Parts: sequence; C-alpha cells; structure tokens
Amino acid sequence: MESYLAQAVRSGRRRADAFSRGYRRVAPAVLRVSVGAVYLWFGVLKFIPGASPAEDLATRCMSLMTFDLVPPGVSRPLLALMEVAIGAGLVTGLLLRLTLAVFFTHMAGVFATLVLLPNDVWVDGVPPVPTLEGQYILKNVVLIAACLTVATRGAERAEPAAAPRAVAKPLPARPSTSRSAT
Repeated sequence: MESYLAQAVRSGRRRADAFSRGYRRVAPAVLRVSVGAVYLWFGVLKFIPGASPAEDLATRCMSLMTFDLVPPGVSRPLLALMEVAIGAGLVTGLLLRLTLAVFFTHMAGVFATLVLLPNDVWVDGVPPVPTLEGQYILKNVVLIAACLTVATRGAERAEPAAAPRAVAKPLPARPSTSRSAT
C-alpha cells in the first residue's frame, strides 16, 4: 500500500506536468503581452515630463544619435509614442512583425546609450560596474530574449507545413559504352 506522502508527490507531479504542457502552448503569448504591458507603462510615463527615470538619458542619447537635429522637447514625446505603439502592438498582437521590427530598432538605440554616454552608465573599474541607469538599460536583455522567443514562435507558425519528401527512385543502369581492348 502506497503512503499518503507518495500519493501526494505523484499527484503533484501529474499536476505540474499538466500545467507545464498547458503553459507551453501559451508561453509566447504571455511573454508578448507581458513585455507589451511594460512598454505601455514606460511609454505613458514618458508623456509626463519628469515621470520617467530614463527620460533624461534617453533624450540626450537621441540628441547625440541625431546630431542634435531632434531636440529633447521633441524626442521625449517621440520616444513615448514609439514605446506606446510597441506596447500596444505586443499586447494586441496586431501588426506583430512591424511591432517587433520597431522593438528591435528601439533596443539598438537603447543599447547605443552604453557607448554614447559611458560616463552616465558605467563606473570606472574592472570589471565595469553599471550605474543605476546602466542597470536600467542592461535589464533589457531579458526583454530582447522574450521578444526573440515571440518572433521565432510566430515564424514557426507562419511557415507552411513541410511537404512530405518524395523518395527518389534509382535510375536504371545504362549499358556501358566503353570497350575494353584485348
């Protein structure tokens, strides 16, 4: 007779396996919506002057990347609009390929800050130590990984099912045309 503890462990494993199978199906959507919600939140904050802890760094970096053609008063609402659009696209799943392209472009700009404004994001030392702003940027590696999962999962579903491979029949043997000299 099996003990109560052994039954409970077996039952817990079955439930965990069932949850895992079910979650695997929805995991890309959960990642997509989660990243989208974060983007919406941070994008909305950039519409409110002084509400986003990253707005000063982001607007200075954008000014550098555009050779001061886009002033901070314009770049802040542009960044806000871009982040809200990315968030809305990820949450709804509408225009997902375009949304992901804009997301990865935005991430390139975000990570450019590590090079363009090093005194704001790194403390001198070996190894380099990120400032709080630097940590704010580096945490985006997780968002990139999540969106790569969403992008590749979407690509898997968009691909047509592979057609069955035809088995090639061997060609019939051809009579030899060479004659041997005797």
